[in-house]
Amino acid sequence: MRTVHRHSLITVAGAPIALVAAASLVAFTAPRAAADTADGPWSCNGLPSYTALKSALTAARQQTNGGFNLDMWATVVNRDGIVCAVAFTGSNRGDQWPGSRVISAQKANTANAFSLPSLALSTANLYSAVQPGGSLYGLQHSNPVDTEVAYRGPAANFGQSNDPMVGHRIGGVNVFGGGLALYDASHKLLGAIGVSGDSSCADHNIAWRTRSTLKLDHVPAGVSGDALRPDNIVYDITSLPGEPEGVSASGWGHPVCTAAAQTVAAGLPMIEP
Repeated sequence: MRTVHRHSLITVAGAPIALVAAASLVAFTAPRAAADTADGPWSCNGLPSYTALKSALTAARQQTNGGFNLDMWATVVNRDGIVCAVAFTGSNRGDQWPGSRVISAQKANTANAFSLPSLALSTANLYSAVQPGGSLYGLQHSNPVDTEVAYRGPAANFGQSNDPMVGHRIGGVNVFGGGLALYDASHKLLGAIGVSGDSSCADHNIAWRTRSTLKLDHVPAGVSGDALRPDNIVYDITSLPGEPEGVSASGWGHPVCTAAAQTVAAGLPMIEP
């Protein structure tokens, strides 16, 4: 918020005279960056609409995912990190963990921010790499969430087609399962999806199935070691003496939430070619 003095001008016998004694106070808020919602090469074109996202998310949530069978939030961002759609699966916004709305947006931002046209990294792939001693230690503290975007209201619009995050950059980094990059049939990287509301392993499984239904899973390559599921969650962390976090054999591992979630991940739909 910035306050300025406005000096009024009057003209007497053709000469301007500034009146400063009763200067008016004008308060204004600097506008947010323009063009956040403008169409362009990295607009929301090609990404799912609110209706398509909600339908695909709901279908995925209704399948067995190895979690607690909870309702979910999902957010889609474009390649610039601008939120394009936010949806939930419950009857109202209170049927899901309220905190998971912003977490889903963080996951979408993370998967987009650290994937490339030739290499996808899911948020699950980043867990071990950001632990102390990991190759990406400290990454989770970069790119903070824009709290003005995350918590703007009205709350009645959360998860609706006019969710207040839509059209704005959310930011944020989240390093557990649920965020996946989105690639179209021409293998163009369009942005990412983030899902939250259950265990992080179930979030990943639900996000994967949502992306598969949306046909935005033409993933070029990843670090999972599985060519049919390149950015799938990796379960290769083993406990070692003196290593409380465990050690990932590949460096891209994620903790096991439940044996059921691990089984589901191994049988997730294969990516589109």
